[in-house]
Amino acid sequence: MHAVTSDDHAPARPLLDEIERYYDAVPRSAARAEDFGPLTLFLREGDTGWHYYARPTLRHDGPAATAEDVRRVLERQREAGAPEAFEWVAEQNPELRAAVEAAGLTVHEHPLLVLGPQDEPLPTPAPPGTTEVRVLAPDAPELAEAVAVPHVAFGAPGTAIGAAGAAELARAEAQSTAEGAVARVAQRITDGTTVLAAALDGGTVLCSGQYNPVGAVGEVVGVGTLPSARRRGLGLAVTAALVAHARAGGVWTVFLSAADEDVARIYRRIGFRPFATALIAEPAPPAA
Repeated sequence: MHAVTSDDHAPARPLLDEIERYYDAVPRSAARAEDFGPLTLFLREGDTGWHYYARPTLRHDGPAATAEDVRRVLERQREAGAPEAFEWVAEQNPELRAAVEAAGLTVHEHPLLVLGPQDEPLPTPAPPGTTEVRVLAPDAPELAEAVAVPHVAFGAPGTAIGAAGAAELARAEAQSTAEGAVARVAQRITDGTTVLAAALDGGTVLCSGQYNPVGAVGEVVGVGTLPSARRRGLGLAVTAALVAHARAGGVWTVFLSAADEDVARIYRRIGFRPFATALIAEPAPPAA
């Protein structure tokens, strides 16, 4: 995957810079930043909340990160009990891949897609039957299920219909509530840092997703469908609702990362276009 450009030879630099500023800003609402020269590590405040990652320092104009820089960050992540994870955009910092691989991490590629100010979303078919899609308020009774659905979905990767359904959702909902995840999302909705949409049928959440706005830019994240409810177009319907809400609120650049090319093709159906590649580096899984 390569960045989309006017002449298809150079990266679309203004868009890449805009996304880079977003990636630096969005963790700062819930994490503290620690300076490691060419790298910045985001660590959550307290013992609860989302874990974050390290990434290239915004506007760094010194030497590029080395494997030793990466090892220093990894040591700090281990000390803090945080995941050993780095995230960045390949076209923005192509040199970082060699450094993280030299430090022993495995790099995964994910297509980045965007709907920019000049792009019009394509029509999305209405969800089937009695399914409705709506943006949820922080006190919505369905919020706990909506927070839990992606956890069930990502536990069964892919797009194929699966067995996980109501029973798995109930367990995930109880866990998300006990761990404070539902309360955190409710507060972020109240604060205006997160918008959550859900597809519901008979009062049960079948699919949900979020976007996190920073100025006129927002990233769609965590779109997941219960495996037993897949292949109904619910993920696209939820994403379209998030895009419509973003545009209505003045967020004109909406982007997302897809798990793989198969998922990216789904988002292209509603007008998203590829523009770059997100890279995630983490330790290799233990050998079987």
